[in-house]
Amino acid sequence: MQENERQEPPKKPRRAPAPAERKLDSERSCRLLLDAAMDEFAEKGYAGARVQSIADRAGLNKQLISYYFGGKEGLHRELHRQWLRREETIVDPALPLDELIVRYLRETFADPRATRLHLWNGLTGCAPEQAPEDLSALRRRQAGGELAEDLDPAAAMLLFMALVSAPVAMPHTVRQLFGLDPDSPEFREHYTEQLRRIVRHLAQPQDPD
Repeated sequence: MQENERQEPPKKPRRAPAPAERKLDSERSCRLLLDAAMDEFAEKGYAGARVQSIADRAGLNKQLISYYFGGKEGLHRELHRQWLRREETIVDPALPLDELIVRYLRETFADPRATRLHLWNGLTGCAPEQAPEDLSALRRRQAGGELAEDLDPAAAMLLFMALVSAPVAMPHTVRQLFGLDPDSPEFREHYTEQLRRIVRHLAQPQDPD
């Protein structure tokens, strides 16, 4: 060996990740997979979604889907639980009924993927098992005069869901009826105000003095 030949320094042993680092990496992987799954399910529905496509969208190995969620069905269930947690932050009993429905509408405008997934679930029968819709809060609002007493709360709830999802479910019809793009600020402002008025008109009429 020549005297001027430089020796490579010995390689340092690879450090095992600390528990906190492993936890952060796990949380990041789960977040990426859930976001990718939402994209995939919203675009193709549960039946059309592919595990490999979800992994490719997330930039991760598809085996991690089984590791963290037990497969595609587990991802689907976790997205449903994720929505229920999000819904808890939307619902506020102190809000007037029209403002509460508008809050759901704005949530749909901000991220329509959950609505698209819900529509796919209804069309294909792939909805996760869940408890019946709780109408007790709407019945309390009805008792308080926010909903006319001759209206069935179940029918009213279905109407509210349809009003909120319509711009996502029927964008072509929006263009035909309003002459506006459903994603445009002009349509969203106009439709939000019209939704408010519709919900207010469903209130119990006040007795004339």
